[in-house]
Amino acid sequence: MIAEVARYNGGVLHRVTVLPGDGIGPEVIQATVRAVDATGAKIDWQWVELSGDLIERTGQSVPDTVLESLHLNRVGLKGPVATPVGGGFQSVNVALRKRLDLFANVRPVRSLPGVKTRFQDVKIDLVIFRENTEDLYSGLEHEVVTDVVTSLKVITRAASVRIARYAFDYARRNGRKKVTAVHKANIMKLGDGLFLRCCREVAREFPEILYQELIVDNAAMQLVLRPETFDVLLLPNLYGDIVSDLAAGLVGGLGLVPGANMGEKYALFEAVHGSAPDIAGKGIANPTALMQSAILMLRHLGEIEAAQKLESAIERVYAEGTTLTADVGGKATTEQFTEAVLSAMA
Repeated sequence: MIAEVARYNGGVLHRVTVLPGDGIGPEVIQATVRAVDATGAKIDWQWVELSGDLIERTGQSVPDTVLESLHLNRVGLKGPVATPVGGGFQSVNVALRKRLDLFANVRPVRSLPGVKTRFQDVKIDLVIFRENTEDLYSGLEHEVVTDVVTSLKVITRAASVRIARYAFDYARRNGRKKVTAVHKANIMKLGDGLFLRCCREVAREFPEILYQELIVDNAAMQLVLRPETFDVLLLPNLYGDIVSDLAAGLVGGLGLVPGANMGEKYALFEAVHGSAPDIAGKGIANPTALMQSAILMLRHLGEIEAAQKLESAIERVYAEGTTLTADVGGKATTEQFTEAVLSAMA
């Protein structure tokens, strides 16, 4: 997973595709690009339109211009794109993951200082690894007869082993101590049973890491009761989607949590929240989630010092608590929050 780079004056210039998206997407993207540039990392931002309107105009769930840029640059930073509910075009997120084989959805969930949550005295620091290419998200649905629909859940050994090894490799490289596989193999004995067997096989290759298993409903309860006991969670696609949003709620909501979609050749970094059309254009969107996603991007690009600089600045702004957006109890605008982050890096 090596990003495409160019050389400049003996340094590295990283080419990154920027996909602004819909709703608040362009606002939080602009704020994030400014913050990344302020770290000193040299990024050649290549802007490409991706929006619901463009998808409807072209009839392509992933327009050719988007794919061409991502194929060239291999790294992307993406704003939210609105997806119709119950009809309309396919989710662009699902389409991108399939077209680029972005098999690992990685969502770190970490407490930020000064954010009021139900766990004020508990430090939460966990990472969710969600298989990103199959399960019910394969989109294999069929109306058998009127008002009777079947949806096929696809679980394969190849995909299950790949996401399990990715999670355990991450745990080993980052000093994580425990991996918890989440499943429903007590009911779906074949599909989830296969996923669980693959996790067990991979776990044996990492004897220094504690491995445990939880049924998904119990895992959801334990996350609410004792979130500080979790380290790395490993899940199939659907459970990973649901549990990652639950976990975001533990630390203050989707406006704070980053996301990365990783593959063998490509990497796409995005906030996990939606396009929030109700506040688009009002200048009050919180760019924290996308800024934190950019931190993951910087680490992927090898810009460790820049990533740490931005991360420390965000934490400083939250610890001070005087320039926060409304979703976390403040009154600041997107611009004011962004300026505070830039000042904290100065």
